[in-house]
Amino acid sequence: MTHTIDEFNADWHLDMDEPSDTGTELIPAQPNRPETLPVMPVQNRPFFPAQVMPVAVKGGHWEATLQAVQDSDHKLMALFYSRQPNAADGVLDKSALAKTGCVVRVHEVRETEDGHFHFVAEGMERCNLLRWVSDEQPYMAELSYPIDEHPDTKEIKAYAIALIAAIKELIPLNPLYSEELKQYLERFGPHEPSPLTDFAAAITTAKAEPLQAVLDTVSLLPRMEKTLALLKNELDAARLHSEISEQVNQKLEKREREFFLREQLKVIQRELGVSKDDKTADAEEFRERLKGKTLPEAVEKRLNEELQKLSVLETGSPEYAVTRNYLDWLTQVPWGIFAKDSIELAKARKVLDKHHDGLADVKDRILEFLAVGAFKGEIGGSIILLVGPPGVGKTSIGKSIAECLGRPFYRFSVGGMRDEAEIKGHRRTYIGAMPGKLVQALKEAEVMNPVIMLDEIDKMGKSYQGDPASALLETLDPEQNVAFLDHYLDQRLDLSKALFVCTANTLDSIPGPLLDRMDVIRLSGYLAEEKLAIAKHHLWPRQLEKAGLKRSQLRISDPALRIVIDGYAREAGVRALEKQLAKLVRKSVVRLMESEQDKASIGIKDIEPMLGMPRFKAEDLLSGVGIVTGLAWTSLGGATLPVEARRIHEQRRGLHLSGQLGDVMKESATIAHSYVSANLGEGGSLTHYGDAANYFDQAHIHLHVPDGATPKDGPSAGITMATALLSLALNRAPRSGVAMTGELSLTGQVMAVGGIREKVISAKRQKITTVILPDANRGDFDELPDYVKAGITVHFAERFEQVAEWMFGR
Repeated sequence: MTHTIDEFNADWHLDMDEPSDTGTELIPAQPNRPETLPVMPVQNRPFFPAQVMPVAVKGGHWEATLQAVQDSDHKLMALFYSRQPNAADGVLDKSALAKTGCVVRVHEVRETEDGHFHFVAEGMERCNLLRWVSDEQPYMAELSYPIDEHPDTKEIKAYAIALIAAIKELIPLNPLYSEELKQYLERFGPHEPSPLTDFAAAITTAKAEPLQAVLDTVSLLPRMEKTLALLKNELDAARLHSEISEQVNQKLEKREREFFLREQLKVIQRELGVSKDDKTADAEEFRERLKGKTLPEAVEKRLNEELQKLSVLETGSPEYAVTRNYLDWLTQVPWGIFAKDSIELAKARKVLDKHHDGLADVKDRILEFLAVGAFKGEIGGSIILLVGPPGVGKTSIGKSIAECLGRPFYRFSVGGMRDEAEIKGHRRTYIGAMPGKLVQALKEAEVMNPVIMLDEIDKMGKSYQGDPASALLETLDPEQNVAFLDHYLDQRLDLSKALFVCTANTLDSIPGPLLDRMDVIRLSGYLAEEKLAIAKHHLWPRQLEKAGLKRSQLRISDPALRIVIDGYAREAGVRALEKQLAKLVRKSVVRLMESEQDKASIGIKDIEPMLGMPRFKAEDLLSGVGIVTGLAWTSLGGATLPVEARRIHEQRRGLHLSGQLGDVMKESATIAHSYVSANLGEGGSLTHYGDAANYFDQAHIHLHVPDGATPKDGPSAGITMATALLSLALNRAPRSGVAMTGELSLTGQVMAVGGIREKVISAKRQKITTVILPDANRGDFDELPDYVKAGITVHFAERFEQVAEWMFGR
């Protein structure tokens, strides 16, 4: 019997009101129902009476069961859904079997090459397992056959119509359902609601448990309710899938249509001579970029070769993209284009004064550099290195230099850079190859002589990918960068006209050959007066602008600014000061909005409530026997360094050091201890200070530098430690209000140290008026600006005896 789907639907609706011929049986009547049948588990989902499906099992495990079925006359067995994970392995867990199974007739049993058995199972009717007859293969069980005697009611007819309607909606959404429907029509008539219900449940993709619940339900009406719910879920999922597929197809069709239209338009325009193809357009764009540029002969030759290659390549090939990208970079280099310098010293001084308060010596040094360039007629081939603590304005000075010259400014940081290809470019053989930062700088600046800033040059790294610091040697050397070779472009570039400005916090980590090529300008930090001017003229207006405030809306007094500078931002730079001012502005905006006032002012009394307790307090300098104030240099600026000495016991001679001192400072302490011990004895240079010749013979001395959490190292604390030890031996307090710096030799010579400016500024910051410096640093002190030297009394010492005389008298 064969029917089409339309015939099936038509017959169903025409004959729905006629009485059913099936009576109360769930399936067409069978002449014999065996009481005992072989049992086999199925996984994933239960088997329904309305199904005809192929089944595959492992031959070695279920061969005996299939053989028993084939040897029988009826060819029947029972399939039960099993929740056992390894049910197909031949070991049957009886407790994992479902309550209701399905009796199937086995057709066409075949064995495959891999040892599996395939057969077609035709579902017949439901069955329940009463008891087990055999516990070994083949598993045999005694079964019962539940039958639903359902009345032919209008409610059942209504549910049947609903199921048919849902199936009709599913058929156009998924063609697979039409195949399932054909199988149903071949086995059952259109007036059998029970097989229809099982069939509708079987074609869904529901999970095993809901399907087993349908199989467990014998009564027709509840079973139809559950099946209709599953069918509705299936219909919703199919509709959603259909909508998504339709949207995707529409997008694809639209893109394909646009693609074909564009291709047709290109052909039409090409035939009419209206437009050009991609290759011609690219070549013309590259040649257009070269107008006004003066290319070296080698570059022009290479450019023509690459353009010729571009003309013969297909636009879709990878080589075309590589060649086009190379030409894109090669034509964007500003060959032969230079910015004209407008060097006016008066204008340059105004620019520097406008952007920076203080730093008079740095400004003078920059003006000297610009004056030499103006006198010569050009500025190029110079490398300026700005060294100083964080926040003193190194980067902004580089911008000011560019503004003074009227040149474009390009900045990039080399801090943490570990790949030399960042400087010299990647070779074109690499995927994702690009030129180096210098070529990118020329492209952005659009001239061959920009001001290029290399920030944080002291923080470059080194790895297996190369040494960027060594790569910079060629880049920055005026004798070599006239023919700088970028690996990507593979062409020589003249960088000798560019002005390089580098910044660093310290010189220690910069390689010597690289440092030798630089003109070092030190920025040592600001005094309180300079910070006050910077805050008033630059930092405070900038924070008001960020907050959208006018100067008349929020004011801060000079005494309040001084409290912020002294109590909250005592660092060498002004970055911490700017953060504190930003905090004041934010809290003031909150007050303005809460009070609904138009104006506000910040005075001395407002600072502590808004910023909290001061980070830095006015501390009295440590004084007393064995305590001396030294001066130290750090990457954050100058700092005072008190040194304390105490005698622990007299059991044995010794020297104990603490304060996280480095190797150099430990050596300085040992030298100071040896020098003072030797010269307090008979005939020593320190004997006239008192009878302390035998003081260190049995004394165990502890020498401590406070703030032990901060590492300290450097050759500048020798005379400080020697003075502390001498004070301890004489039991006399040294002169107060004096700070000193200098290294000590074993013979008492006071040797030169570095960082004089930073150390003098730190002394002034602590209100120290007298400083002892090595005589060899006299020239360094004389070069300091007058405003730094003002109010400072300096003693220059050649030997330690002079230091002892100034600290203890004769």
